[in-house]
Amino acid sequence: MNNSHDEIKQLLNASRNLLGSNKLNEDIRKQYGLLTEQGIDLTDDNITTKPNITKSVEDKIEYDTFQDDTETDDDSVGSDKQQGYRISGGIIVLHGKNQVDLELTTDEKSAFQETMDEFVNEVTEMVDFNKLNVFPNNVEWSGTIIDLDIEFFYSIGEENGIYINGDTIKADDEFLELINKLKRNYEKFKAKWGKVLVSRKKTIKTEE
Repeated sequence: MNNSHDEIKQLLNASRNLLGSNKLNEDIRKQYGLLTEQGIDLTDDNITTKPNITKSVEDKIEYDTFQDDTETDDDSVGSDKQQGYRISGGIIVLHGKNQVDLELTTDEKSAFQETMDEFVNEVTEMVDFNKLNVFPNNVEWSGTIIDLDIEFFYSIGEENGIYINGDTIKADDEFLELINKLKRNYEKFKAKWGKVLVSRKKTIKTEE
């Protein structure tokens, strides 16, 4: 029985040597249709370390990208291409003429996350955000304040300001308090995204 076991081990070792990675044995494998899976070492009892698929997926979903096909109503912007990024449930869309214009930086991603967090903390949690659009010369952001059924619109660059839209809005203390909160929040928004616009212009000039 032991002799038979030793013979089997010898045959296995011979097979492993035969299926080694040198060119001669590679030709033999091709000739007889023998295949080996990439990343697996057949010359010993070990296999190479498996890739960490879970970590790769986590890294990828840090933010998601998609092609935004929504047409803009502002023909003066002159944007030919759009690229959307989904971050923490919000969407930021970059507009521009080339790939450099459509690349989201780490600072811009952080600015967008901070913008949403600041609005929730300083204005209201009852909000449904629309896309934040970054054009070459201006930034636009809007959303709906759900409990009051009021739409807000922030714009910096070519048209600075806060715009409010609603149906028969009652100008009571609650509404006036909301307006003051929006004004304070808008100043932070304006400062933050003004810096982003300046930085993007510098980056584009450098690339050119």
